[in-house]
Amino acid sequence: MRVAVAAIQDVAPHADDIEAAAHLPAHRAREYVAARGLLRGLVAELGAIKIAAHDSGQPFLPDHPDLTVSLAHDGGYVAAACRRGLGVGVDVQLPVPASPGLLRRCGVAELAGLPQNERDLEFAWVWTVQEACVKATGQGLSGRPWAIPVSRGQTSGRWHSVRWSRLRHSAVPVSVAFLEAR
Repeated sequence: MRVAVAAIQDVAPHADDIEAAAHLPAHRAREYVAARGLLRGLVAELGAIKIAAHDSGQPFLPDHPDLTVSLAHDGGYVAAACRRGLGVGVDVQLPVPASPGLLRRCGVAELAGLPQNERDLEFAWVWTVQEACVKATGQGLSGRPWAIPVSRGQTSGRWHSVRWSRLRHSAVPVSVAFLEAR
């Protein structure tokens, strides 16, 4: 498995991605192009690749069906993950104000007692885990990421057939998850 995270401005755009993003609003197009550029860097040894998307929006490499991929973007950062075989998910999230209601819905009400900056940062880490897990299964939001149990400070774990890990070396909260072989 390979995972990368970068600031949008640090990723070289690719002409195919610029063309594919032409219909998007400018801010969304920058994220789209950068996330795909980061993925291209992860699989550079494959040479030129085509990136497509399922109807659900989940990206895939049609010429490399043995690779699963996941992309994420938030607040000027992008993340990409790829893996041979079973599903992979990645998520990046900058801290945002997390209300007590949001914390409760995501199963981390205990974070409400922390100072705001610490609470918001820890919630961003929790959310990246939850989102990466449902991306790995291919369910996205229909997989109810907010229902995935993640404890404060937990750096890795399992949820059903998914293993996950926070990438604590990252400048921003990023987590990756992958399906385990049964």
